[in-house]
Amino acid sequence: MTGRVLPIISSCKRSPWFEATRDLTTAYGNHEGRLTPITFQRPTIEEYRVLRTKAGIFDVPEVPLEIVGPDAPAFLDYVFTRPVSTMTVGRGRYGLMCHHGGGIACDGVVFRLEKDWFWYVHADRDVFTWLHALKSGYDVDIRKPGAWAIQIQGPKSLEILNACVDGGALEGFKYYHAKQVMMGGQKVLISRTGWTAEIGFEVYNMDHSVDGMALWSHLMLAGAPLGMEALSTYAMNARRIEAGILNYGTDMGWDTTPFDLGLGMFVDFEHDFIGRSSLQTAARVARFSGFVTAALDVKWNAAVFVGANPVGHVKAFEFSPTLGTGIGYVLFENADAMVADAFTLKDRTGAVHSLDLHPLPFFDPDKKIPRGLEVMEFTG
Repeated sequence: MTGRVLPIISSCKRSPWFEATRDLTTAYGNHEGRLTPITFQRPTIEEYRVLRTKAGIFDVPEVPLEIVGPDAPAFLDYVFTRPVSTMTVGRGRYGLMCHHGGGIACDGVVFRLEKDWFWYVHADRDVFTWLHALKSGYDVDIRKPGAWAIQIQGPKSLEILNACVDGGALEGFKYYHAKQVMMGGQKVLISRTGWTAEIGFEVYNMDHSVDGMALWSHLMLAGAPLGMEALSTYAMNARRIEAGILNYGTDMGWDTTPFDLGLGMFVDFEHDFIGRSSLQTAARVARFSGFVTAALDVKWNAAVFVGANPVGHVKAFEFSPTLGTGIGYVLFENADAMVADAFTLKDRTGAVHSLDLHPLPFFDPDKKIPRGLEVMEFTG
């Protein structure tokens, strides 16, 4: 079966490299009006193996927003739960936005490209409208540059990066760094980031003048000799859960605070920001955890039980080929429920399985893999 665009989402915007994966794709998703290839024809376990042992190239739906102007640093300090005005040019930082009630409005990565020029890259939320509603009194412009992202992730990623940047290897290009470079004669933004916690990088077309298919072909020409293959976005899911990476809209949302999710390290009360007063009085004990289970297929939002009593819900689940077990996230109704001696859930067939809570991430807590400090062999 060749890939196709279903009529219900045929009006979504397509990436500049859409044609590169069209014949591979069996299902598409809609992320803030952007079409993204969710699954390919091949088994996901085969894609996961490529990601863990070589490298994958992904057509992903992240939406970059541009925030520019003399008040951009002050405005973004007000928007994010920790300051970004302290960032140096060429760096990125994980950024949480909260609403006035303290719940999370969005998450993503903010990059400082120049003194008063920032990009905020997020996946599936109308942040553009949200920021415009907050900008009163600030001399700042909020724009949609129309940029799209390609992710290249896996152990061979940096070798591929060095092969595809015009002029060769980049010195000192570290984790969460960002830089404008030329690739195949075209200007792009690259960042040492990704959604897999493998070593990797992302490539953004800076403007509409970039020939998307030529850029994809240039990357493939550099990566194919090192085993890089085009992979579906679903191939990322098990790896991002193993790494404790959260997804807005499924794992977190408007009704969860950073503290609920164990993300209190990204809240800095030393500056004023939206939601600060609410978070100052919020409970600061997490009610969120990873878990392992022998179950092989669990629905999103399936109840987690203590005895006959539901005490939480599954927020993510996949089988981990690296760990050889089912893994996921559970959000409890309250932190007290996490201290029970035994938890159970039901798989899609209705069979009951026990589960054990597990701290996040499931491995590599110091992020040595994406920093390029450690290679974890995968033999599955």
